[in-house]
Amino acid sequence: MVVEIKQKSRFNLQPIHQRVSVTFNYEVYFTQNLFELKNPTLAQVITADGETKPKKVVAVVDAGILQYQPELVKQLVAYTKFYAEVLAIAAQPMIISGGEAAKNDPTLPEKIHQQIEAAGLCRHSYILAIGGGAVLDLVGYAAATAHRGIRVIRIPTTVLAQNDSGVGVKNGINAFGKKNFLGTFAPPYAVINDSTFLTTLDDRDWRCGIAEAIKVALIKDANFFHFIYFHTAALVQRDMDTMQEIIYRCAQLHLEHIANSGDPFEMGSSRPLDFGHWAAHKLEHLTDYRLRHGEAVAIGIALDSTYSYLLGLLDCSEWQRILNTLLALGFTLYVPEMDEKLSQLEHPDCLFRGLTEFREHLGGELTLTLLQRIGKGIEVHEADLFLYRQAISLLRKL
Repeated sequence: MVVEIKQKSRFNLQPIHQRVSVTFNYEVYFTQNLFELKNPTLAQVITADGETKPKKVVAVVDAGILQYQPELVKQLVAYTKFYAEVLAIAAQPMIISGGEAAKNDPTLPEKIHQQIEAAGLCRHSYILAIGGGAVLDLVGYAAATAHRGIRVIRIPTTVLAQNDSGVGVKNGINAFGKKNFLGTFAPPYAVINDSTFLTTLDDRDWRCGIAEAIKVALIKDANFFHFIYFHTAALVQRDMDTMQEIIYRCAQLHLEHIANSGDPFEMGSSRPLDFGHWAAHKLEHLTDYRLRHGEAVAIGIALDSTYSYLLGLLDCSEWQRILNTLLALGFTLYVPEMDEKLSQLEHPDCLFRGLTEFREHLGGELTLTLLQRIGKGIEVHEADLFLYRQAISLLRKL
């Protein structure tokens, strides 16, 4: 007797559906004089993983810091020796130029990879990224792509890095004339904000980070914006207590968004934390990075707030309060590059190309965050270039 066995066609196989949930934990610490031997914060962060053996550590340091703290590398090495049962420095700290130059140099990720390989780091080792936001972005990108992820402890040294980029989950470098064209989503192992670094900033870098605080306040917390508004004089006079309050609240709001927005790795087309950034990123490039990120963000905030007002979304008094706050802090809200090539939409130097690049970076439809009122953002999916030209004209006259 012959038994016929019917085989299922491979075309009838049903898809397998599986959902994987991954939990990321990282903490943001606040301290002073991190590398003093009596300050155990860094050692405690590293021992928190419960592993008993000393961990290999490599440090990448923003060269700009050493102008004001020339003993920093020696302090770091002395610290690792003092806490030798916890961490062992595996290579001489790597010094790199900070600012946007760090993200524009395509050789730097490979140099960091070479340092990681030569030091024999593994996924249970640590990279200390010490510097401004650009250096943190670069080191985070290099670390995420070595062994598919080396643990990074970010030690931000600027206001902008402590209240914004340093507490996020994004890393990246620039390529093809575009901001963050290459990058990863990789949360740091921890963030340690040391307020002592802020005392050495020049006024320009002190001010730059406030733009990101204004950004998150405008779209998420009206009370926070009003705190900034009523404390502009204290901020201009570099009152550290006021700045620390701003950094802390800004970090809170960023972490709440990352944890509770439902889209921490930006799989959709919405990116509310980049309010004002479509223009900011383009202006950085158009000015050959003469504008620092925070300065470009301040212009982007002013432009999108003005556009929100012209659309009838934002009340005139609130629009004026936003611009007055930015001006009182010392920001310039117009640069000539905003007007160049505006009639040539396909020209690479047209500011409105930033809208296309912003959409391409995420994919999907264009999604801009505008203001319905202070503390309340609203998403739109198209841009009226005539009104944007009017907005630029208004800012030019300030």
